[in-house]
Amino acid sequence: MKTVLVHPTYFPSIVQMAALAQAEAVVFEVCGNYQKQTYRNRCYIAHTNGKLLLNVPVKHSKDKTRQKMSEVVAENAFPWQKEHWRSIQNAYRTSPFFEFYEDDLAPLFQTPVTTILNFNLAIYDVLAEMVGLQVPASKTTTYEVSPNVTDLRNLAIAKSKIVYPLDTYTQVLGAHHEWLPNLSILDLLFNEGPNALLYLESQDLSLLA
Repeated sequence: MKTVLVHPTYFPSIVQMAALAQAEAVVFEVCGNYQKQTYRNRCYIAHTNGKLLLNVPVKHSKDKTRQKMSEVVAENAFPWQKEHWRSIQNAYRTSPFFEFYEDDLAPLFQTPVTTILNFNLAIYDVLAEMVGLQVPASKTTTYEVSPNVTDLRNLAIAKSKIVYPLDTYTQVLGAHHEWLPNLSILDLLFNEGPNALLYLESQDLSLLA
């Protein structure tokens, strides 16, 4: 792929991270409106009973008008950071590489979050370092309905029914449930460690064309 346009999401899905790993450059959409029930403020990790949703609560505008993504702030009256980190620890503490990445991730759950957008961008910076991504990144300056780059903003749709042909890998909780594809990149990192980048670069993303 050449340049791809994506929404900054909360601990992105494996497919989104694979698209970034295979791109020549990435542009983050920062000018669009916020939409509910998307990966902008949620992700899925593995759990003993299957997938577990981690959802960042947001403050909605009092007048119910549409908000720009850049204006949406987290609802920190609820200790969601503490609960998300506890869920991640419970799910992956026995995985091969959890301790390898733990210290890099912990600060994301210990520093109060303001806007969801800035938090997601900060998450990406940490993940890129962990994965070893060296893809040039920039941000949009205006919202374009039909951009002249590869538009992958639809990857933020949480209810998408598209099944991507991802290669399987050993999941730490695999004995408890069937293979769980396209979870958060955290699942791949904790289970595959330094091999994660090679995995991302080798996935068939023809369905994105």
